[in-house]
Amino acid sequence: MSIESEADLQGLQRAGRVVAVTLAETRRAVEPGVTTAELDAVALAVLERHGARSAPALVYGFPGAICISVNDEAVHGVPGARRLVAGDAVTLDVTAELDGYMADAAVTVLVPPSAPLAARLVQTAETALSDGIAAARAGHPLNAIGRAVGRTVDSAGFAVLRPLTGHGIGRTIHEAPDVLNYDEPRNRGRLTPGLVITIEPIISARGQALRQDADGWTVRTRDGSLTAHAEHTVVVTRRGTPLVLTSGA
Repeated sequence: MSIESEADLQGLQRAGRVVAVTLAETRRAVEPGVTTAELDAVALAVLERHGARSAPALVYGFPGAICISVNDEAVHGVPGARRLVAGDAVTLDVTAELDGYMADAAVTVLVPPSAPLAARLVQTAETALSDGIAAARAGHPLNAIGRAVGRTVDSAGFAVLRPLTGHGIGRTIHEAPDVLNYDEPRNRGRLTPGLVITIEPIISARGQALRQDADGWTVRTRDGSLTAHAEHTVVVTRRGTPLVLTSGA
């Protein structure tokens, strides 16, 4: 969506704060032995406490409050009986709806002790997110974001999972435009003041091919490569760097 009023901005900011709090509280619950269903219950309790709803459940009928993806699961992991073990890379992806507005953010958390490769992969995703946000300036072409993200990931020796992208957001989860994580010259729509988008590098340690599980939701790397995902919802501003709605600040 594009923000048209102060009420729009305030509504999005409230939704963004709920996402940030939900991520923070769920992240603190990540430890060896906890199940992904138990993490989902933590997230649901936070959403309900703030009068918010799970946007994936609301819009798509997703069978959980949040998406929880582990190791080679890139996105849309379904919470369940799986127990986390030391070394797991756990992506928590929260999209909340509050009073008709939606915001979305994700973080990959490592269950200690973690391997150096996993730590470097997560750090690369987070750095790529920061670089993508810095590139999202009014008047710039949309593919400036993908160029910045892709450059960071490529230089670290990792792979962007190209089919998985950021997107517009606001009144529903997925709106125009698609926000690619690589430089696509044809993706040259302009970033305009007030545009609300997610920037979300989703990367793997090696392979780029993906497959979907039989559950109809979980998408994972075909070769079992480890994945990491970092995401914020941002507003393109008239001047300077975007306003990050899901930082918790």
